[in-house]
Amino acid sequence: MTSVPHVPPSPPPGCPAHSARESLHGPEFAADPAAVYRRLRDVGPIAPVELAPGVRASLVVGYDAALHVLRSTETFSKDARRWKDLADGTVAPDSPVVPMMMYRPNALWADGAEHRRLRGAITDSVARVAPATLRRYVEASADTLIDRIAPAGQADLLGEYAQVLPLLVFNRLFGCPADYGERLVQGMSGIFDGVDAEKANELLATTLLDLVTLKRRRPGPDVTSWLMAHPAQLSDEEMVHTLVLLMGAGTEPQQNLIANALRLLLSDDRFAGSLSGGSLPVDDALDEVLWTDPPMANYAVHYPIHDVVHEGVLLRAGHPLVVSLAAANTDPSLTADQRAGNRAHLAWSAGPHNCPAQGPARLIAAVAVEKLLDRLPDVELAVPVEELAWRPGPFHRALAALPVTFPPAAVTPSTPSTVGDESPVRRSAPTPGPTAGPEADRVRRGWGARLLAWWRGE
Repeated sequence: MTSVPHVPPSPPPGCPAHSARESLHGPEFAADPAAVYRRLRDVGPIAPVELAPGVRASLVVGYDAALHVLRSTETFSKDARRWKDLADGTVAPDSPVVPMMMYRPNALWADGAEHRRLRGAITDSVARVAPATLRRYVEASADTLIDRIAPAGQADLLGEYAQVLPLLVFNRLFGCPADYGERLVQGMSGIFDGVDAEKANELLATTLLDLVTLKRRRPGPDVTSWLMAHPAQLSDEEMVHTLVLLMGAGTEPQQNLIANALRLLLSDDRFAGSLSGGSLPVDDALDEVLWTDPPMANYAVHYPIHDVVHEGVLLRAGHPLVVSLAAANTDPSLTADQRAGNRAHLAWSAGPHNCPAQGPARLIAAVAVEKLLDRLPDVELAVPVEELAWRPGPFHRALAALPVTFPPAAVTPSTPSTVGDESPVRRSAPTPGPTAGPEADRVRRGWGARLLAWWRGE
């Protein structure tokens, strides 16, 4: 890739501006993103897309091109303040994709020395969480949720399990008091739902600032306290946005990884046979999902620092360049047929901004899946796999619901499981889980209320 000292007044043939933009929003893309990626590959390794109405970007669909963008820090910046269309008003600040792409003072949107300082605080603090402690948190949260659905014989494993479990775990890791945890649940659910996201973002930031203020007065053995004690000396603003990054990266992608792995294990004969034989090939299923249905399908947004040309395509400075982790992983130029045990996928990104918590993320997903299948070994999909609906959106690969059935199981009373800051949860059967289909959007809008009900033990 070479610099362009003199840019022609209009883009040359092959530039994204001369090609029709594929839409990455709406139900058609959600239903069959692979078809969109195939059409984009016909344009080239980087092709024009629309992330939301009026939001233009280029999507990197080639594996080699993705690695180049992710690793070439001298050419591509993560600093979203370079986004020209947002700065000049072409993209409205209330566009639904702005909260996922806007600048925040945390490691995700920083370059160079600033990125190393902010990322170092994260990696060092997360490394202090012992795997045995994390496993204990996940198992306790999983048991709490499974206890609630087991007597009913049916559930939505997305809304009643995969979406809730990471939030419970992260509230424990952050050292959140119960009332703070409830507000964080409300804020995160509002952002994920896209309903009044600006208000939800404000609630999230206010709650995290309250948490930071509390932990500065009374630090504890938790990630929040370790972050603020780190030699990086994060300011209160940096603390808030670092916690936003950790919670966002550890909840939405995590729930999608759990749900997508469960979907694969319950629907694919390659895994179903092993399950019936008493083996739980969870690691193989996770590898398959991370290759073919990574929980964040299109993200790792970069901005060319100056105009550059790649294989005849002009990339303008400040124009969003989104890496399709999903398309790159399924690039036909890759010859590897065996994905089990192969970790060369880009689901965790690559380069200096790769996921700093890959080990903990994989542990959470593996334990969550193993615990569910161990406690409910005869669980089955309630609808044919092809009838499962996917949530629209340009960034994630996310089911709208994962309805299942299983023989009702009585729950033996024991020491109450806990969520948040050691608050007991009463065990009772939930309402029957929703099914996929036309009801999916209504179900999705209601999951924030269900999360609050879980949190309160209702």
